[in-house]
Parts: sequence; C-alpha cells; structure tokens
Amino acid sequence: MTLPRGMQSQDLPGAVPVFAVAGAILLPGGSMPLMVFEPRYLALVDDALGAGRLLALVQPREDEGGTVPGLHEVGTLGRITAFGETGDGRYLITVAGVCRFRVKAEAEGRAGYRRVRPDFLAYLDDLAGGDKGPVDRRALLAIVHTYLAGLGMATDLAQLEKADDADLTTRLAMACPFSPDEKQVLLEAVNHAERCRLMTAMIQKELLMESSGSSIH
Repeated sequence: MTLPRGMQSQDLPGAVPVFAVAGAILLPGGSMPLMVFEPRYLALVDDALGAGRLLALVQPREDEGGTVPGLHEVGTLGRITAFGETGDGRYLITVAGVCRFRVKAEAEGRAGYRRVRPDFLAYLDDLAGGDKGPVDRRALLAIVHTYLAGLGMATDLAQLEKADDADLTTRLAMACPFSPDEKQVLLEAVNHAERCRLMTAMIQKELLMESSGSSIH
C-alpha cells in the first residue's frame, strides 16, 4: 500500500475543498474513481488541479449536528492521480487517499462548493501506511465471499489473497455495499485489525438477518 508521492505532514493543507459523497469512503492507500458532473464539483476539480491536486471526501449527514453542519466529522484528504474529460463536459478522475482528518471548522466556500479546515493530528500515522498489525484475513475473506455471492456480486478471491492485510481491508471497506453509517464507522476505525473485525461483524449481522427473514417465510 503506497501513498501518493510519500506526502509528509508539512505538505498537508490548512484548508481543503470538500467533495461530499454519501455511502462512499476513501481510505488512505486506497483509490476511487469519480464521475464529476455537477457544476460546483467541476469547479472544485478545476481549482484542485491548479492547487496541488488535493481535495477531501467527506460523507454528508442528514442532521445539522457536528462541527460543520451537514458533514460528518471525519473525512479523508485525497489527491487526484488521473484526470479525463468526456465529450459532454463531465470529468472522470481517480483520487488516491492520503490521510484522514477531523473537520475543525468550515472555511469560506468557492464557486458553490464547500471548504473545511482539517485537523490531521490524530491521523498522522496514515502518512506512513497506518498500523501494520495482523488481521484475521481468512475469516474476513470467507464471509465476504459468502456475502457478495448472496448479492450476486463476483469476487476475485485469488486477487484478494495476493493483497497484504492493509490493502485487503482497505479495498473491502471501500467496495462492499455497507450503509453510509457503517461506512463511516469503518473510516473511523483506529487500525486495520479493528476495521477487519468491524466488517466481519457487520456482514455476520446482515447474513443472520437474511437467514431469519428467510426462515419466517
């Protein structure tokens, strides 16, 4: 798992534009393709391309609580690593996760998009790849295969087996169809081992609910 250009703490911005995406999280070391079509986010990408290619992904929240109304308190700084433009004016970008942060305050917005002031202090270990402790990958892979097969989603277990523990948990946390609240819990997990345990428990609960529902009928 390699972070883009080995960014260091002194490279982290004091304010960052926010791409608010419900049900999607970006983890450090992971990457996410995004199709951009809203005018405010097209402007955001234009500005980011001229300012270090940095932006933040933060999940919106339904209530107005939290430090910044309408946004969860933890998000991820990302860096645009690929950019393309479609014939109808949309952008297709790939964003690589750099470091998580707590939202400290809202900064002045620009061109219709929001900006926040991030506090990276609690997550600086992300810059070095985070905690490298062992995860129960065998149990996770087995239950993920069962879960996704039940949803009709194919899994390339051979490819996942090749991934190291950090890459495995990052990929699955970002790709599996968990709820927005569950995704936020996974984003805020303190390390890969906890993220693995949480995913396993979430899937076990979902499979149990499906099994109970089937038995009723």
